[in-house]
Order: sequence, then C-alpha cells, then structure tokens
Amino acid sequence: MRQINVHAKPKTYVVPQEIQDANSVEAKLELLKNVKRSFSVYRVDCGSCNGCEIEIFASITPMWDPERFGFKLVASPRHADILLCTGPLTRQMYYPLLRAYEATPDPKIVIAYGACGSTGGIFHDAYSVWGGIDKVIPVDVWIPGCPPHPASTIYGIATALGLLDQKIHLIDEKEDNGIPPKVEKSVFGNILFERDVYAEAKRLMGYIYGRKLSAKYIEAVGQSKNIHDPFVAKITMDAAISREEDVRYKECMGLIHNAVYLAHVNASNSEECAIDISNL
Repeated sequence: MRQINVHAKPKTYVVPQEIQDANSVEAKLELLKNVKRSFSVYRVDCGSCNGCEIEIFASITPMWDPERFGFKLVASPRHADILLCTGPLTRQMYYPLLRAYEATPDPKIVIAYGACGSTGGIFHDAYSVWGGIDKVIPVDVWIPGCPPHPASTIYGIATALGLLDQKIHLIDEKEDNGIPPKVEKSVFGNILFERDVYAEAKRLMGYIYGRKLSAKYIEAVGQSKNIHDPFVAKITMDAAISREEDVRYKECMGLIHNAVYLAHVNASNSEECAIDISNL
C-alpha cells in the first residue's frame, strides 16, 4: 500500500512563460513610469501573525495619508498593479498566493513585506511553511521589519516605485497680492477681452496659476496674424497648445479659447473654430 506524506510540500511553482515574458525588466520599468501618480495594491496574507496587517492598515489612515503618493488598496488582484505579500508562506496559502499572482495583470510588482515575508522570519525552517515569498514567486521589492513601521511602509514603497526621485520645488507665493495684472494695451483692441480671459483662467486654475494661465493664453493668441479672424486664431492656438508641455495648461487654454474668444468674435460657425479638447 502506498504511503502518503501529509507534511510534504507542493511542487515548486514554475512561472508560466507568458508571464515571464510580460514581466521583463523593460516592461516593469514602463509600469513604474506609468504608476508614479496612482497605483493599486492588493494585500495577500500568506500566513501572517497579523502584526504586519495592523501596520499596513495603520499606514492607510489619514494620519499617514498614503494617497498623497497615489497608494490605494484594492479588493481584487485583477485591479492591482502591486502585490503586497505578508507572513511566511504557509502550505495552506501556497495555491491562493499563486492564484492571486496569476490573476494580477502583467506587468506586476511583487513586494515581500516584513521579516516573515522577506525570509520566513522565525518560521523559516518550520515544516508547515515555505519560507520567504521569493521561495515561490519572483519578488521585486523587500520591506523588512517585524513588523515594519507605517513610515517604513510608505518610504519603502515610495522608494521602490521611484516616487522620491521626483523633484519637489518650494514656490513661495506670499508676495502675491491677488490684484489683477495691469493691461497696458489690449491684444484684441478691447480691454474687456483680457478681463474675461483672466476671470475664466481664475475659475479654471485659481488665483496664482490662473494668472499664469491667463498670461500664457494672451501671449499665444496675440501672435495671431489676424486675431479677429477665428480661423486664423484657431491655427495659432493649435500651434501654441501643441508646444505647451503641461497637459493642464493645454486643456485650459483650449477651454478659454472656446468660452471667451469665440464669444468676443461672435463666431457663427463656432464648432469649426473651436479647439478640440478631446485630443489634448
């Protein structure tokens, strides 16, 4: 009679070739570039004592506010960019982890969280566990600790994703008094045009950035050979918007043109002369 070892561990997982191909270094670097502003995390408890879970849940509270970095937990691996794996991988969680790993869209980032997730911790040689997460599936990031502090959690994820490489410059706007810029000469021949552009710019982007938006638009439309011809002005604005690097200014310049400029020229065929916002 054949004897079965009830304590035997499952066969080591072999990552399917299509998943390997979709998770190349180039693909993951492209993913990191695209998720720097917003990324979704799915947590997999692979046998944790819940110490790591408590710290993860503490990390997502308003006190630490990880959403300022784009960090959001999701309820399904199918919605995730990142798998956050805690605890030593137990025998019972072997197949659930594999199902979560294969269900996560490619390319994906796998994070081994805590001492147990990184190495198996004090359970590394227990009969009932595999050890660290990397013993079964490929791991991209390790965040050590028993358990990691919420600050370490956010710092580790932000560092791994390159969020901290983004340069943040302090801009002091205390000297801005909110007074509208003085118009020496109207580019339209009617100072009310500049007034309406400035009012719409403030509505779209606030006082400080609205002033910059107003200046950008006035400078751009002022380069038109015939500012009163909506077809000529549209060509000029399309060129100016295409040169603008900031997508927020691109869209808002188009909105100002459609809302303010076309009203001032009384364009009867406004649809043909309007800026197509959908393509910006």
